[in-house]
Amino acid sequence: MKYYKIYDDVYIPGRWHLRMPLFSDSKREGEREEERELFDVWRFKEGRVLEIERPIRLSMKPAGVALEFSHAMGVPIVHRRVVSLFERLGLQKEVQFIPVEVEDQTEPWFILNALRVIRCIDDARCEEVLYWGPEDGEPDRVGEYQNVRGLRVDPEKVESANIFRPWGWQVVLIVSEHVKQAMESEGITGAKFIEV
Repeated sequence: MKYYKIYDDVYIPGRWHLRMPLFSDSKREGEREEERELFDVWRFKEGRVLEIERPIRLSMKPAGVALEFSHAMGVPIVHRRVVSLFERLGLQKEVQFIPVEVEDQTEPWFILNALRVIRCIDDARCEEVLYWGPEDGEPDRVGEYQNVRGLRVDPEKVESANIFRPWGWQVVLIVSEHVKQAMESEGITGAKFIEV
């Protein structure tokens, strides 16, 4: 089985650019948008089900053509067609879809929250792997990944997962070849893939 980093194709002409997720009910009279309460985007990299009690809103700058897969500050935002596809693929136990309000959009949009973090990075096959050391002044992070270039995963450690984040480098979202091919066959817009 092959695995792929899935990411947002930022070079699509005329595309939208989503901004930081915000709680939609946090704006008070006289408050500027940048003062609204920001949502903690790191929650979506922990690999667990999240209980979200308040609606999350996304704005665009610049506005443009909506993409069915894109990022807002590294958080995957997907159209309901992606949700339907993942349901048909039987991936309900691997992902959580959290509804979001997107500026000027009437159709349903969702945050894609991967529910698995797997210790699977193949250090020897990566281009470069750097770890936090005692000299870096971050004692709680010693031994963790500081940077990973040319990411490669060990397929044997992934087992049967179809969508996950690699332990220690959760800024990356990885999908199986099965998911990649299904998204491409479905014509999902906005997604790019790099084999890892």
